[in-house]
This record gives sequence, C-alpha cells and structure tokens, in this order.
Amino acid sequence: MREYVIMADSSCDLTAAEATAMGITVLPLTFTVDGCEMKDTPGHAAMAPDEFFRRLSQGAACSTSAANVGQFHDAMHAALTEGKDVLCLCLSAALSTTYQSAVIAATELAEEFPEAKIHVIDSASAARGSAMLLYRIVKESEKEKDIDALANFAREAVKRQCGWFIVDDLNQLKRGGRISAMTALAGTALGIKPILAIDAQGALVAAGKVRGVKSAIKALVDKVEEQRGEEQKDLPIFISHADCPENVEYAAGLLRERFGEVEIREGYVGPVIGSHTGIGALGIFFVGDKA
Repeated sequence: MREYVIMADSSCDLTAAEATAMGITVLPLTFTVDGCEMKDTPGHAAMAPDEFFRRLSQGAACSTSAANVGQFHDAMHAALTEGKDVLCLCLSAALSTTYQSAVIAATELAEEFPEAKIHVIDSASAARGSAMLLYRIVKESEKEKDIDALANFAREAVKRQCGWFIVDDLNQLKRGGRISAMTALAGTALGIKPILAIDAQGALVAAGKVRGVKSAIKALVDKVEEQRGEEQKDLPIFISHADCPENVEYAAGLLRERFGEVEIREGYVGPVIGSHTGIGALGIFFVGDKA
C-alpha cells in the first residue's frame, strides 16, 4: 500500500498544534485587511484572530482570496514526487472556488503521475466543521486503510456532518453574497438572530430565528440534541467562534448539561471565514442525521 498525504486549505481553522498532531498539510488561503495581503496559516503568523476581529469591528476593509490552481499543483506535486498519493479536503464548493482549483490541479497532475491516486473531497462545510471532518478522516486512517477506502469513508462522512451557527452581524454575510439582503435587513432591523445551517450541498440556509444571543445558542444546542445519534456520543463536538469566548462557555455548559462530559474542541474562526461572518459568530459542528 502506497503512503499518502492528507491536505486541506486553511479555511478548516485547525490550530497549529492540531495540524501537527494530525499530520495535515495545510495550504494557506489569503486575506486582505485595509489593502495589506496576508497568508492565513494555522499558527496565525500574519495576524492573531483577536487582532483581526478587533480591526474588523473598527471598520477595516477585509476581503479574501481562494487558493489558486498553482498552490494546489505545487503542494500535490511535492507529495507525488515522493511517491505518495494525495487526499485533499476543501472548503465547501458552494462557498468558494477553492475546491474547483484543487480538482483542476489534480486533473493536470494525473497525466504526469498516472500511477498515483489523487482524491479531492468537497467538505460541504467550513471552519471547525472541516476540522472535525479531518479529525474523523485521520482517526479512520489509523485503521491502515488504503487511500481509496479512506476517500470513500470521507465522502460518506460528509453526508452526516451537521453544522449550525449564528452570527452577530448579518451585513458581513450579505456583503460576501452568502445570504440575501432581505435576510440581513430583517435581522438587523429587528435585533433577531437567524439560525443558519449548512445544508447537504454545503450552502448556507436560514433555518429559523430567535431574539437574543442566549436564546439563539440554546436553539443551536436543541438542534444538536435533535440530530445527534446515540451511537455518536463518543465523538467530540467542534465549536467555532469569532472572538466571543463567553458564548463558547455558555454553549459548552448547555452541551454538557444535555450530553454529560462530552469532549468539546473549540477554536477561533480564522480570518478567511471571519471576513464573511464578522465578530460574534458561533458555530457548532457534530455528527448526526441531517434534517
């Protein structure tokens, strides 16, 4: 069985410690703050997340760039020249062209390395949702599966990946084209917190609305209880947050009230996803049955 490399783009928001421990090759996406272009890396060498959200809340102009074909080509080529196969997990194709770039690179390299296997997987997720998928893929790889079996596992795992979240500033998602102007206007004008979900295609959809942050977080935990199967009780729950640790603490407390001493792996929303969610976003990702 040939060795293989697992790689992902940096929208997965793995911490540096997680990326190292799991052996993931992370391709940095690009974000720009007030005209200054920077690379988004697991160690946040260019800008710490709390500083990024501070700048964003002060009105800094922020934008992002998808990984291009050349980036994926170079990263995959490095592994292939070492005689290794590649499994690459990408940000939802419904949210970015990053997946398409990886597919193009893989197609080009398949001609140069006909003996190699390159699997590009659409995570249909983002942020710590993608991190959770990587966690599950790496755990499965410990069973010494070959890359084809692991890729099949990954594609099936995507189907049971659930993600629910709230945002504090809907205008960021509206500006990025991730939600409609009508949804943003209604939420902003009325102080309502829409409950958003990532659907089976990896797109953002409105799934309800409540008034107040604590009520919104409780609604997210209700969704976890509704969809999370008993057989998944030993899997951790992943939380993403855009510089709102107090909301993470509240959500974690509710989750433990419902599920006991469940393992919770929380981390910052990185600049790439954070440029669209704005400060105050919180997402909960888990394995369950999608509605």
